[in-house]
Order: sequence, then structure tokens, then C-alpha cells
Amino acid sequence: VDSRLPAMPRAKEPTGSIVVVDPVSTGANVALEALLRGYAVIALWTLDLPPSFRSHVPICVASHLRFAAEVEERPTLEDTVAALRGALGETELMAVVCGCESGVKVADRVSEAVGLRTNGSAKSDSRRNKKVQQEAVRAAGLRSCREAGGTTWDEVASFVASEPMPVIVKPVESAGSDGVKLCRSTAEAHEHFVKLAGEQRKFGAQGAGILVQEFLRGKEYVVDSVSRDGVHKACMVWLYDKRPLNGAPFVYFNMLPVADQAVINVIVPYTFGVLDALGIRNGPSHGEVMLTESGPCLVEMNCRTHGGDGAWVPLARGLTGGYSQVDATIDAFEPTGAAFEKLPSRPPHPFRAAGQEVLLVSTDEGKVVATPGLDAFKQLRSFVSLETGVHVGSTLERTVDVFTQAGSVILCHSDESVVREDVAAIRQLEAESRVFVLEHHTSILSPSPAVVRARSTSGSADELRRRYEAMNEAINASKLVRKRRHTSLLPLSGLRTFLAEATGYAPAHVADDEPVALSARRSSRNAYAPVMPPPSYGSYRPMSIATSVVIFSVGFAVGVAATLVRSRARS
Repeated sequence: VDSRLPAMPRAKEPTGSIVVVDPVSTGANVALEALLRGYAVIALWTLDLPPSFRSHVPICVASHLRFAAEVEERPTLEDTVAALRGALGETELMAVVCGCESGVKVADRVSEAVGLRTNGSAKSDSRRNKKVQQEAVRAAGLRSCREAGGTTWDEVASFVASEPMPVIVKPVESAGSDGVKLCRSTAEAHEHFVKLAGEQRKFGAQGAGILVQEFLRGKEYVVDSVSRDGVHKACMVWLYDKRPLNGAPFVYFNMLPVADQAVINVIVPYTFGVLDALGIRNGPSHGEVMLTESGPCLVEMNCRTHGGDGAWVPLARGLTGGYSQVDATIDAFEPTGAAFEKLPSRPPHPFRAAGQEVLLVSTDEGKVVATPGLDAFKQLRSFVSLETGVHVGSTLERTVDVFTQAGSVILCHSDESVVREDVAAIRQLEAESRVFVLEHHTSILSPSPAVVRARSTSGSADELRRRYEAMNEAINASKLVRKRRHTSLLPLSGLRTFLAEATGYAPAHVADDEPVALSARRSSRNAYAPVMPPPSYGSYRPMSIATSVVIFSVGFAVGVAATLVRSRARS
């Protein structure tokens, strides 16, 4: 992770304890915010959270987050509460907050059992089971999604037969597009249903059921809210930019803040109605709503903070002028609630800045040997922060859902045009597969010993671009270069020097005294990618012997034919 954010303040001495249930992803940000406000934080780990996900904590948070205690969920509610009381010591328990999707039901039951601010357990199923959610919304008189669900295909077969294709097939309990698929035929829907029935979802209970829903056409919006005693505050409204990629129908590309008040005036009241229907009276919620031709319709409601590792938190604070859903969550559980009362019921208009979250996607997979594109992102003018779990030595996966995203870049700037240019620069690097260097690419590029020195002395993007173009011109003008029609040759030592100084990388596939082919045409290299090698390097190779023989033979034959023609003409 890297950012231009200020240093983290020191936490105050504990004035009470807050339990965060499954404090992973953005839940870790919530835990850290509580810690910084002077609360001792107790982590309650549920049985539904896979142990491997406990380390799913944003890097920028992990270095500061310290738990006063960690408690495992017990087989019974009574034993779990007793374990928590034992971990409290002499501090007073102030709140129980859900940190992750897997912690929703436990947070409801525990907060109710200890008599603190709670959503209660009566409607707990509707806060995780997406089928029950839609039924509750429909019963409240709000637009809901046509659907059928069950644990066997026979329970949904008649619905699938009557519903126009395509349909959505997904687990009733999960998160982050986990297991969600757009199916275009009955056969495809059946195949995916059977597949899900035999799998354990990342944040879902085994055997919880499968949902088949109508395919909603429109734009998908997100409303991030926080509630206190039934009073709802919409902290931010976002627009998801989802596109098909790598065979997956819904891959996140961007998350855009919504400033259109006509949309806000429709989406927010509908979302508040959904919260009331589901009995969400306290704490954070993350609602996904499709704005269709017939009006807003619930996709799903999550009784937790917006996920994505909380990478969006600094962006939200920049857009609103200082607060985010994470901040508002702790505000809602503090004793007086004074800070919560001061929050507006809707995001400020106009925003205080321009920005968006760019979700990094990958069409490649393999072992990572270098991450030059990540260095390029940090030099963008609107760069705020970078969150990624991809590093040298790790395995890059093809992006098909939020769990395989290559990372997240937060951009924020007072000038909207700067943000647009920087987004285009990121996407260009992705399209050219120049963000990560993978092991099967090491025949072209490998890290140079000069990388550290180069990055500190290479100068601005414009300066590097000028140096590269000057080098190209020098190459083409030099008498040492043996020119061809489309390529020219340069001793590798010259190329190595330039790349080491300008980019920190150098070709490693030939010896120092062996010439390497270079494009003689001027590079179209993007000015926002100062640490990236020109894409043409390694694209050309010296002509093989076989190719040379063929060209020589053709030329020789043409020459002989021309000589014969001239001889006959003279005679």
C-alpha cells in the first residue's frame, strides 16, 4: 500500500470497549477508528468466517490495529457472551458492531443479549438471506425482484421455465459477487445451480440455499448508510461500473460518486424504506439498488459497511469534506450520538472534490516478478492511495470477482479533468499488460540493480518521455546503427543504460555484447507511465537465418528475372 495520506494519529487511552464481529476488510477500518477514538477493541471471530480470511486486513490498517482481546464464537450464545465478558476486564462494553458479512447474525444476537443498541434477532435472517430480503421488501409494498430459491433444482425449476432469459443464479448468503452468475439458458442455470449447491461460498453457510432471480436491466447504484435508533443517514451514493471480463459477467472496474440529485432523490428514500422493512435500525448498511425503467429495485442489502477493504474511505472523506461511513458507524454507537445527529441525511452537494475508485483488473495470470505499473500509478497527479495484495513473488489471478481484483487505486483532485486523464492512463497500462511483469515475461524484462537509484533520479514523466524520444532519434541518426526498413540495431549496453536510468529495468535475454532489435518508429508511450519500459522493446527480434535465406532467395530470383527481361529488350 502507498498513499499521500497523513500519518495515523495515536490511539487514546481506553474509555470503554467495543466488540467488532469479524473485523476484516472494511470491518478492520471500523475497528481502527474505534481504537483511535479511545476504545479498547475486542475481535469476535465467528464460526462462519473461514480462518484464512482473518488475515484479510488492509495493509494500511494492519500496522496500526491492535486488539485488546480476541474471542472465538462458542457453540451457544450464552457461552459466547460469557467469553466476551471475561475478555472485557474492567472496561465497560459500549457497543457490538458487525465488521463483515459473516458476522451479521452473531452481532445481532450478541448485542441483543447484552442489552446494547441492536437490530435484534427477530429479522436476522432477512439481513443475510437474500431471498427472505426480497420477500420482506415485497411485503412492505416496495418494488422487489422476481425470484425463487431452494436447496434443490426442483424448487426453482418452474420459475426458471416461466422467467425470460437471462436469469441470475447466486447463493442466498455471500458477498462480493461470490458465486453470482448471469445464465442465458435453462441448461446453464441448472449447471450453475448444481455447482453452487456443492460448494462452500466465501462468506456463506454451507447448504444455505441457491437463489434464481430476474435479470434487472438498468444502472446499479450503491447507498452506504448508517442508522441510529431508526434514523438513517446516507453517507454516500456510488455508481458501480461492472463489465464482463475473463468469462465472468460482473467484474468491478470503477466506483463513481453520484452527484445527480434526480437520482439521489429517487434512490435514497427507496433505500431507507428497505432498511425499515428489514428492521435495520442501528449500524452500517450497504445497499445495492438497480434503477430500472419502472423505478428502483433492490438487488441486495448488506447489514455491514461497504466492503472493498475500505480503500474508498479516504475518497469519501475528500468528497464529503471530512467524514465517511466508517466514521459515521462509530458516531452512531457513541453514548451521546451528538456527532451522528450533525451528519446530513444525504451526501453533500456539490462534492468538495472530484475522484473515483479504480479497481485494478487482470487478464493475465502467473507469478509476479516485478510491479512497475504500481510505481507509475503513484506519480499520477490525482493519486491518493493504492491498496493491493499483489507483490513480487505472489501469484496474479485473472480477475473474475472482488476476491481476484488486482488492487484498488484511489484518485481525488480538485480538477475533474485531471482525474479523467489519470483513469485513462491506468487503463492503458492494464490493456498493454504493463502493470505487472510475470514470470513468463522475464525473457523480456527483469529488475535492474539500478532500479532504486533510477526511481529517485529519473525526474518527471514528461522528462522521461523527452529522454526516450531523444534516445530514439539518436539511435536512428547514429552511424553505428545498421538501419533496416522497420528496425534498427543498437548494442545492448546502450539500451541497458537507458532503461536502467529511465525505468529501472533492463532486458536480460541476451549478452551485453549482443545487439537487440529496436523499433525505429517513435514510441507512443504514455506520459503517465514514467517507470514503464517502452512497449516495443522485446517486440522485435533480429532476423533469423531461415528468414534471411528466404528473403535472399526471393531477391535473387527477382534480380535474375529482371536481367533476362532487359537482355531480351536490347536484342
